[in-house]
Amino acid sequence: MLQPRLALTGLRLPFRCLPSVSRSYSTVIHQKETPPAEESSTSSFDPSIGFAPPPTRDDAGVLLRTYTPRTPGVRHLRRPVNDHLWKGRPVQKLTFPKRGQAKGGRNNTGRVTVRHHGGGHKRRIRVVDFARAAPGPHLVERIEHDPGRSAHIALVRSKETQRISYILAAEGMRAGDVVQSYMAGIPEDLWKSMGGVVDPGVLAARTAWRGNCLPLHMIPVGTLIFNVGLHQGKGGQLCRSAGTYATVIAKGANLQAAQRDAEEGLPEEEKKPLTQREKQKQERAAQHITIRLQSGEVRLLHKDCCATVGVASNPNYQYTQLGKAGRSRWLNIRPTVRGLAMNAADHPHGGGRGKSKGNVDPKSPWGLPAKSGYKTRPKWKVNKAVVVPRVRNQGKRRRGYS
Repeated sequence: MLQPRLALTGLRLPFRCLPSVSRSYSTVIHQKETPPAEESSTSSFDPSIGFAPPPTRDDAGVLLRTYTPRTPGVRHLRRPVNDHLWKGRPVQKLTFPKRGQAKGGRNNTGRVTVRHHGGGHKRRIRVVDFARAAPGPHLVERIEHDPGRSAHIALVRSKETQRISYILAAEGMRAGDVVQSYMAGIPEDLWKSMGGVVDPGVLAARTAWRGNCLPLHMIPVGTLIFNVGLHQGKGGQLCRSAGTYATVIAKGANLQAAQRDAEEGLPEEEKKPLTQREKQKQERAAQHITIRLQSGEVRLLHKDCCATVGVASNPNYQYTQLGKAGRSRWLNIRPTVRGLAMNAADHPHGGGRGKSKGNVDPKSPWGLPAKSGYKTRPKWKVNKAVVVPRVRNQGKRRRGYS
């Protein structure tokens, strides 16, 4: 039978006790306190001077929270420090439960189409506004964790309509910041401040701030962006995971201006008239913006596609260590079994006696070759065989025969 715990208040013990030392279960990160003057300037909004940009915060490197190894599961547990996240529950009307066979990687007929999916904790899907079509200033009320994605989301409230919505949070965005979307066009007060004429420098200085959603043609060259759209009128589809971004490297108008400047120095005789194909190419370049992804891929997107200025939040997510296998099961991830350990009916490498894949070339679970260059080597690395024409009696002439 369990004994009740005695209260030691006012109780004298026959031996001397050492002073109690408070031990923390995890590493404590001491953050610098910002003065109240900066916080007030961040949340204040004055249409005459524009939207106050969020304050710059010093980057202290990779901050990971470690835990005292009281159990084997937390000995290798590493998590990024995100003490600014909301501790409560999400907005109920902006979520819906994730149910059905989709959690297990099945399609509508019940067949497994995505392997290693299944189980996991109950979760609710957050309805995130990727298009950001609503104009006007929006106040960031809080930053939340989304179990369905690696980046964080921000709950914003429109100052004009008081409607709330979830958007993808940019790195450095905090509660109290003011963000705006310019997808519907340039506001009237901004037009008046520029004198009714579009000044690219003033426009970029007033709009290209972290967290603002802009059409690609309004973003200056060299700006880091995320949540990039692929088609005009649709929401962002590229660079939505934690810490990802793209870079605007060229605009069609800039290319045309450089080409005109190069032709001005030439005499009239050397200027060649453009062909129909060259005219179409110039028109296409004028309507598109060139961006570079983190992988090095260069894409040409329409100038009216949406993009958010900044870097996707939670960039230290890549350094996370789960610590134990059970935490993967909580995240809806099932074990990955080697094909060599399967039966012959389940994988081309399965079966046999001992650790042998049956004297066959490495193959995928569906029988396609997985190595040796078949569908794995890039096309630009494949060297085409050079065919050398064969000369008759070449061997006789080399040996000195006529």
